Amino acid sequence: MAPPRRKATRKASETASGVSAPCVEGGLSAEPSEPAAVPEAPRPGARRCGAAGASGSRREKPQVRARAARAEDQAEGPAAPTADAEPPAAPGTPAQGFDSQPGTASSARARRPQSGPRKAPASACGPLSASRAKEEAPGAWKPRAVLEKLKLSRQEISVAAEVVNRLGDHLLRRLNSRESEFKGVDLLRTGSYYERVKISAPNEFDLMFTLEVPRIQLEEYCNSSAHYFVKFKRNPKGSPLDQFLEGGILSASKMLFKFRKIIKEEIKHIEDTDVIMERKKRGSPAVTLLIRKPREISVDIILALESKSSWPASTQKGLPISNWLGTKVKDNLKRQPFYLVPKHAKEGSLFQEETWRLSFSHIEKAILTNHGQTKTCCETEGVKCCRKECLKLMKYLLEQLKKKFGKQRGLDKFCSYHVKTAFLHVCTQNPHDSQWLYKDLELCFDNCVTYFLQCLKTEHLEHYFIPDVNLFSRDEIGKPSKEFLSKQIEYEQNNGFPVFDEF
Repeated sequence: MAPPRRKATRKASETASGVSAPCVEGGLSAEPSEPAAVPEAPRPGARRCGAAGASGSRREKPQVRARAARAEDQAEGPAAPTADAEPPAAPGTPAQGFDSQPGTASSARARRPQSGPRKAPASACGPLSASRAKEEAPGAWKPRAVLEKLKLSRQEISVAAEVVNRLGDHLLRRLNSRESEFKGVDLLRTGSYYERVKISAPNEFDLMFTLEVPRIQLEEYCNSSAHYFVKFKRNPKGSPLDQFLEGGILSASKMLFKFRKIIKEEIKHIEDTDVIMERKKRGSPAVTLLIRKPREISVDIILALESKSSWPASTQKGLPISNWLGTKVKDNLKRQPFYLVPKHAKEGSLFQEETWRLSFSHIEKAILTNHGQTKTCCETEGVKCCRKECLKLMKYLLEQLKKKFGKQRGLDKFCSYHVKTAFLHVCTQNPHDSQWLYKDLELCFDNCVTYFLQCLKTEHLEHYFIPDVNLFSRDEIGKPSKEFLSKQIEYEQNNGFPVFDEF
């Protein structure tokens, strides 16, 4: 018999769903507060899912027009195919940005404003060289100069890391020393800082506290592919977790509420650190702490259930790295545990607060750490690629546009996870290290931007681990928001990214 339906909570502000880290926007609150108890959406058995559906509804992939070739390409003629050339993109996926021949990036279009010939200044050395003239041409931009601006100070990194590590270690010790429901948790450091793609300032960190839960059974929520009800195969009588069971289901909202309560108590006992808890944001799985001294740092603490069983069937066709990092690497990664975080499924403006969402942030970290097709990529003795530099520039582009336009047209719905997902797909389509040579940084970044634009225009960004989940579905982000962001990015791309110098 299906359990009774309950009223679901209404969301104050919607955020885009990513499986890795929460996309949290908004100001900080000096006074922490606990939310009132809220009713829940339908539980298993009540399988009515409205048109809005759960996060990342399935929809047919639209067709995408291939990119136009550069004028230079047309003059030189098409490149000869090679044995290791990449196959064409599957129908309905954004077109591949790079030339299929390894070692080239010639298919990137030059998008600089047209201007008349530039008169060289009088000089004993004669006219300007072609490379120098290109750098000084109107509309030109210097990606290396932007990256230099984004570099983090070693001193700042050291201070921030010490404070955050001390906070994480303190909470880990306390959770394991007390007789609590969370005894046995482990600490997993994830996010952009630990992936070495943090930009601007070391002021945001993610800490995931993982709790192994053996012998669990997952029931997919409304064909969402990403959200699940969690049950125990055997009722853990006498287990500390049985207090969180609701009709045999492990309630994500109940566990998160208790976890917040314990964290709130423990931060009072941390010496030499002024730390407070931010107000809870509905729909966010994170307990956000604000360290105010010695410097202001935001730390997202996320509770995650760890399962060492096989990954759910919805991930079977995900993680497309076989032609990039190799089949053995893929198999090894898929033998790693998967995690479930208390990010609730949405149905329109409603939340199903007993659901958990799949998380693969640890796999993303592993991929970005060992990102080269060759094992020596970016090592001291290896060839330097520009993959991470492209990701940093992509993140910075979105960050700057959100600063410029605030919450206009729903730009707050976009987050760095969208950029990271698109970037990983570009890496899959262009697996060779020779396609990411550091000298081709500008062209590689241009192709990443073009791919992201196509995802916005086609309203389709496939989740990297769960192919049936579309992060750009209209259930997640409205079409006007995607059109507005697309228009702004196209302007930046065609004019040398002036937004990089505006803040």
